[in-house]
Formats: sequence, structure tokens, C-alpha cells
Amino acid sequence: MRRVAITGIGAVTPVGLDATATWSALAAGRSGVSRLETFDASSFPVRIAGQVKGFVPERAVPDPRERRHLSRAALFALAATREALCDAGDGWQDTDPYRRGAAVGGTVGRPELQELVDMSHLLESTGQREFYRQAPGDVLLRDQNVGAVAVARAGGCQGPLISVSTACAGSAHAIGEAFRRIQEGECRMMLAGGFDALTTWMDVVGFSLLGAVTDRWNHDPRRASRPFDAQRSGFVLGEGAVIAVLEDWESARARGARIHAELLGYGSTLNAYRITDSPPDGGGAIGAMQDALTESRLDPSAVDYVAAHGTGTPGNDISETTAIKKVFGSHARELSVSSPKSMTGHLTSAAAGVNLIAALGALREGVVPPTVNLDHPDPKLDLDYVPNVARRRPVRAALVNAFAFGGTNASFALGPGDARPHDGTRSEQEGRTAA
Repeated sequence: MRRVAITGIGAVTPVGLDATATWSALAAGRSGVSRLETFDASSFPVRIAGQVKGFVPERAVPDPRERRHLSRAALFALAATREALCDAGDGWQDTDPYRRGAAVGGTVGRPELQELVDMSHLLESTGQREFYRQAPGDVLLRDQNVGAVAVARAGGCQGPLISVSTACAGSAHAIGEAFRRIQEGECRMMLAGGFDALTTWMDVVGFSLLGAVTDRWNHDPRRASRPFDAQRSGFVLGEGAVIAVLEDWESARARGARIHAELLGYGSTLNAYRITDSPPDGGGAIGAMQDALTESRLDPSAVDYVAAHGTGTPGNDISETTAIKKVFGSHARELSVSSPKSMTGHLTSAAAGVNLIAALGALREGVVPPTVNLDHPDPKLDLDYVPNVARRRPVRAALVNAFAFGGTNASFALGPGDARPHDGTRSEQEGRTAA
């Protein structure tokens, strides 16, 4: 199996318009949650979200022909892709385009609720004698695959295109599937990540009715997202995109690329429990984490940081904590565990991408970003969640978690890019002890 390097990263998030700004905000514990501005939410039970601020589509994607059929979320994805490719440096363009692919998590296309209302009014007013018409391009704006294709085109990818729709685990599954394509030799390079923008009134209404988002902090948005805190009452919706460049290790070394980290192992499972709730016993999250560690050949004691899914819903945080304890045993007490969602809100299909940025920064700088708003310890949650202030510590290896509605789970393990010999081999003993 081929080794896999991460050579580029790009982002558009509620805390930064690029990956560097996003990491700086995470390390500083800055929140990007604010009052909703994408529509008038004054009469809604939830009036806050993690929104991307200052994003100018014309600046990020200057060509109007490229912007024409891209949704807000897809524009984020294209901007993040271009940043990631620039970050990957020169030389990736020489890879055979048929050995380049893309794997992208995104929201399934659907009409806006306002369109459905307009359609209903039109049919009622005309006595159902007139068919509701819309511009053909409007269909493309809602198509998940259009955003994925835009990502692939930016990288000149003519190999496989994998469009993943697994909600909150979308970008983790996309990264994992890209990892597999390179491991198995099908591709030398993959663009992988996710994009989403669940900040429409349809999304806010839907998640509010479901009881999944908090409605207790409209007066103080920055304090709303409270993973692992005793006063947590649901997650905060967010938006953004994160795209990474994954490459065959030897190809990356041959072209002199800077390697951010090595992708070591990946696991994916299903709870088969409930559509919305996480099982209290940790369920499939245990298997996903164990599979990622087993494939990486890391002893659990070699992992120092878990970039947690950490949504801030009462059940998820208990389930994830239970799973971490079962996977890591006594070493769970030595881990640093934190949730970037405390600062960005929940970017759904792009959420694991933000966790990837947190893990890369921790590996590179020896700084673990905090879980902000963790002011009231919950006696049921007794791990080190790095409350409120970043922690300096060496990080040898990191685990990224993503769990989604429907009960699907994904985890992947990372080690620093320069931690192993660059000869494409890895001994069993080395795999067990190095990170």
C-alpha cells in the first residue's frame, strides 16, 4: 500500500477566509458565531449561526462564467480548492491528469423553501392552469455534483470523481475515500474535503423543529456553541468549505513538496441505532476510531490529540466521550480532546475539514486549540477538553472524528510529515511506536 501525504490545505470558514487565518483563530479561541445575516431571522427561534464574513465571490472567483452555476457553498469550495492547490506548490500539474481525482462531501441539492411557497401561490392563484417555471441554471445551483465538479476542474482532475453525501461526516468520508484511491495506486493525487452552507431559513426551521440546535443564546452568539459543557443545549449551524491536496508520498517527495502531515489510517462504520441520536455506549464511533488506529499501526498511547466531533448536543458529547474511553483505555486521561465547533459552529459536510486544520496545526506547532465556552464541567464528561485556552504540548499523532445523522461515523489518523524515513517503507515496530 502506498503512503499518503497531505501537501496542500485551503479553507473558507466563519473564522477565516483561508486556512492560515482559520488556524490562527482556532488557536486563539476566537468565535465566528454571530447573528444571522443570510436572511431576516428576527421572528425565528434561532437567530444565530457560524457565518462566513467578508467573502466576495467576484474576488474569489473572478470569472463570471465560473460563478454562474455555483451556489454559495460551492463558491466557498472553489476558493478553498484554489488555495489548497497554491499551497501544494509547483509540480503537481505534471501528474498525469487521469491519475488525479476528487472526493468531495456536500449537501444534497434541494429547492429553497421560498421556491416551494412561490410555486404553491402560483398554482393556487392560476387555478393550477399554469406550470411553475424556473431558469435551467437554477437547477445547477442546487446540484451537489456541480460544486464537486468545480473542485475537480480546478485541479485538472480527469480521474475519479466521488461526490459524498453523508451529512456531518461528509468531508471525513471524502478524505478517507481519497486516501484509499492513492493507497491502492489508482491515483497519485486527490483533492478531498467538503463544503456546505446550511444557513438558509429552511435549514434553520428544520433543525429548530428537530430540536438539534440551541435557541438559548440568541442574545450572546459567541457563547452559544458549548461542546462538553454542562449547559450545552444543541449545536450551532455553520457554513464554509475545506479542501486538502492528498498525494502519493513518493510523488510528493520527488517534486520537493512540503508535506504537512501523513494520513495514516481511516475507519468508517454505522451505528444502526437511531437516525438522529448517538448511542450512549459509543456505538459505531468505537469501531471507526479503532479501525483508523489499527490501519495506521499506531499504538493508542502514541496519539496525543483528538479533534473531536463535539457538537454540543447532550447525547453526542456523552457518546463520543464514552467511545474515546473505550478505544484509548487509561491513555484517554492523557489525551487532549477539543472541539473546533465551539468556535465555528457546525459546518456539517465541511466539519471534519475544520478538524483537519486543527489537527495539522497541532502537529506542526505543538499547540492544541481549545474548546471555548467550556465554563461548567459536566461530571459525566471527565476528559481533558482543553477548556477555553489553547494548550502547548508536543503532538506525535492526532485522530480526527466525524459522526453524522443517520448514524454514520468516520475517523482518520494523522502523523507529522517528517516523522518517518522517506524511502516509502515502514517497519511494523516503527508503525507501532512512531507518530
